[in-house]
Amino acid sequence: MNTGAILVVDDETQIHRFLKPALEAAGYATLRAETGAEALRLAASASPDLVLLDLGLPDMDGHEVLTKLREFSAIPVIVLSARDREAEKIAALDAGAHDYVEKPFALGELLARMRSALRMHAQQADAAPHLGIGPLALDPERRAASLHQKDGTHADLGLTRIQYTLLALLVRNQGRVLTHRQILTAVWGPAHTEDIAYLRIYVSQLRRKLAGSGISLATEPGVGYRLIETD
Repeated sequence: MNTGAILVVDDETQIHRFLKPALEAAGYATLRAETGAEALRLAASASPDLVLLDLGLPDMDGHEVLTKLREFSAIPVIVLSARDREAEKIAALDAGAHDYVEKPFALGELLARMRSALRMHAQQADAAPHLGIGPLALDPERRAASLHQKDGTHADLGLTRIQYTLLALLVRNQGRVLTHRQILTAVWGPAHTEDIAYLRIYVSQLRRKLAGSGISLATEPGVGYRLIETD
């Protein structure tokens, strides 16, 4: 039996009516978005395992959604589209899609392509380098973080979902400055790009949890933040 959450992004009600029971029967939970903005918000906040993305959305083109998604997530994306032009397929794959399935499609083939994309993503994750910096180690599977202590033990930081998502983003970009807009889009979605005060609250929380560890969340005034080792 499959597990995981699938984000279905399509403005056609019939597609959702068809895919929701079919995906749930195959063992997947489903999330629904009918616009690009909602898709990006859910991708950032709900962390689905795979996205099924239509290109013809009412508020933005699917290629734009894919480009914005790739700014903060490597989640597998399968494009579902009635556009059968070769140039469309090449553009989607070049933008970071894992696969391209033309509408109308056979459910069995779609499920097989989903399983293939999920397997490939899992293999890449297993082969990925250690996610951490200095004494800080992140566990993506548990969405947890811990600090290595001098006595050889590890102290769990007890992070909330948002705290972990923010810290993981900074760790993946350690040493690089991330702008307020980049962080807010990645963690909270494109509707929150101006909520800098909200971001400061979470940065302050992470600083308290990292105090004395030799890991610092440096402020770039008027720009954003970067994660660095101070010891």
